[in-house]
Amino acid sequence: MPAARGGGTGKPGPTLEQVAARAGVGRGTASRVINGSPRVSERTRAAVQAAVAELGYVPNRAARALAAGSMDAIALVVPEQENRLFAEPYFSEILRGVSTELAETDMQLLLTLIRDERGRERFRQYAAAHRVDGVLLVSVHGDDPLPDLLRDIGMPAVISGRRSHDEHVPYVDSDNLLGAQLAVEHLIGRGRRKVATVTGPLDMYAARCRLDGYHEALRAAGRPDGHLVEEGDFTEEGGHRAMRRLLEREPGLDAVFCASDVMAAGARIALREAGREVPDEVALVGFDDSAVARHMDPPLTTVRQPIEEMGRAMVRMLLGLMTGRRERAVRDTAGQHHLVLPTELVRRRSS
Repeated sequence: MPAARGGGTGKPGPTLEQVAARAGVGRGTASRVINGSPRVSERTRAAVQAAVAELGYVPNRAARALAAGSMDAIALVVPEQENRLFAEPYFSEILRGVSTELAETDMQLLLTLIRDERGRERFRQYAAAHRVDGVLLVSVHGDDPLPDLLRDIGMPAVISGRRSHDEHVPYVDSDNLLGAQLAVEHLIGRGRRKVATVTGPLDMYAARCRLDGYHEALRAAGRPDGHLVEEGDFTEEGGHRAMRRLLEREPGLDAVFCASDVMAAGARIALREAGREVPDEVALVGFDDSAVARHMDPPLTTVRQPIEEMGRAMVRMLLGLMTGRRERAVRDTAGQHHLVLPTELVRRRSS
């Protein structure tokens, strides 16, 4: 076992060999005592513990973890740029849920951003070396191979959301389709005739589900649909651009469902620039029920998804995978774990 470090002095601390010599035992015996093995006598255990106390020896935690086959660490991986991570409340809510649930364990949390293919390969190698015990993946796009790479190396992993309907990697998701249906049904019920939508990036399954919910609600109401759709990217700037394009195509639109609160904030700016009043002339609905929704003027009607609980459920599921338990997980016919949490409409003054 490598030498322990001195406590902040910059000098190397006492080594395991020195502990063994002080106790009058071999290095292997000293190591067994320090790692809690029962295969030593009480007399030997007392001698080694006395030597540890006298020398001030601090075991190398990383080396002990490697020897035990566990690093007591989980990686939270976000394959996005920093500007999205720090600008969107979704990520902070997920992180709050993850860290709250992990606070009840001895696990450490490693936050990792993956910006490109090089970063993905670097993390795959890191995981293959078992530097972490499990991985939580957030904001995974449909063509991202990382979940499959982790599965191939035997690394337990849980995704927030899905890449497709047939996702085979364990996941925690929310009912995106029903949430979007509720939003658009609400707008139709308020008498709105020309209902548009700003989608998320359509290489993400959640965004496609929200678009499907929009179409389902219009079809159920006997409305022609499909022409008032603009793709966004879950950012405020993306919502602003998409709203401007919608207004250019259909100046008389009277309602907009945005697939995130952040995009709804961008759409609100574009509507204001065009002189359109919310909600008198254009009703506006978002998705997430983030702080953005509550602080908008007027406050935003939105679809609440339990983001913090999703983070907590991901941790519970991952710990179950790591230990062989089945904590609060549902097994599908393919033998994988999945959990879909409900969504609900929160009515405020924007619609």
